[in-house]
Amino acid sequence: MNFRQTGNWLILWLLTGHALVAQSPTYVQHVKSIITQHCATPCHHPAGVGPFSLLTYEDVAKRGRFIAKVTQARYMPPFPADRQFQHYANERGLSNVEIDLIQQWVKAGMPVGHQRSAGLHRRSDQPAAGELPLQSDQAYAAGQTFGTDQPRKPDLVLRMKPYAIKGDGREDFRYFHVRMGLQQDVWVEAIEFVPQNRKRLHHSRLMIDSTGTMAGIDGLAEDDPRLRDFQRTPLADAFLYGWVPGNDRVTFPAGAAKRIRAGSDLILNLHYAPAPKPEADQSEVRLYFARKPVEREVRTLTLTENNITNQPFVLPANTRPTFYMNYGPISDTIRLLSVMPHMHWLGRKVKAFAVTPAGDAVQLVKIDEWDFNWQLSYFFREPLVLPKGSTIIAEASYDNTDQNPLNPNRPVRPVRYGWNSTDEMMNLVFYYVK
Repeated sequence: MNFRQTGNWLILWLLTGHALVAQSPTYVQHVKSIITQHCATPCHHPAGVGPFSLLTYEDVAKRGRFIAKVTQARYMPPFPADRQFQHYANERGLSNVEIDLIQQWVKAGMPVGHQRSAGLHRRSDQPAAGELPLQSDQAYAAGQTFGTDQPRKPDLVLRMKPYAIKGDGREDFRYFHVRMGLQQDVWVEAIEFVPQNRKRLHHSRLMIDSTGTMAGIDGLAEDDPRLRDFQRTPLADAFLYGWVPGNDRVTFPAGAAKRIRAGSDLILNLHYAPAPKPEADQSEVRLYFARKPVEREVRTLTLTENNITNQPFVLPANTRPTFYMNYGPISDTIRLLSVMPHMHWLGRKVKAFAVTPAGDAVQLVKIDEWDFNWQLSYFFREPLVLPKGSTIIAEASYDNTDQNPLNPNRPVRPVRYGWNSTDEMMNLVFYYVK
């Protein structure tokens, strides 16, 4: 190769290398939007379910290699439902292009990029010259974004009284009464439950009482005989919202909202896992009121173990049973907004669909690898119309064998319905409008 050829190759190499460097992904231009949308906003923010925050460049870069590994393996972000079976408005998951961008960014040394072009989060309270103030961790913790870059503060925050968890190694089911102080009816477009003690809280159920007679339920245990007197009172909303790990907030589609009447009170039913020593909890509920006219009222439909067709709901020791559920035909046309399956540690698979009077199948949800720690309300991209006369069908499989590493019972024993995490459940919770 002569000198002229060598010179040409050198120029080509320099130009190509420069182009590759110029095109290397940066945090601001490429990675920040991916992490914010799929990681920071739903989970990894102060008071979120994620174990650490990913709001700033420093947060992300510190765990860059770990993020690259878990996203490439599609372990994160978690979304258990089969997206080939049905698509959802709140789907999580990265595209191949997004995964590749993170890989390239980490390999390139995790460059920051031009800060002014995308409003890079900073730890400092003082923005750089020419930059607008940025959303801080504290600002994010104070409210949710609802699809915008600016956090929205809740319209009403309801905090339960402080509760002392005994620490006696027993599961604790407890009711709490919280006055709402509503002077007029409100329409709620989003509901958020913020557990103070995530380690002990197993689940919570939010209910609405409009009679003004339930204050005495505050602090009662599930096995308190006085509870029966309160359970005779019809509730205005027996299922406003249910929190389980991974289901920190529900947001209804535009034009749809839950209605809460003036003078109503909030009832919390909380389940605490066994604690070996005394602990405390003071969880709170955040309500976000509708800011646009509400066209349809959101209602709740819950399918329970009573809808199982192959009774009884019993899981014999060292068996892998499957149970089937049938609900219908429904008496009126409804539009399903979301579905939330619920099982405990022995759950393995769940699938639900509806059959219309014309014989058409409407696919609802399918989870092939049940994860107790990630139970979500799956909101459909568009409301699914179930005509009058439709039937909802579901099946769920369980593994109550000693080969199941998640089985909480050692030795293995027969398991029946119950709220304890060592018992089992089979629920489908739907939000719908007419």
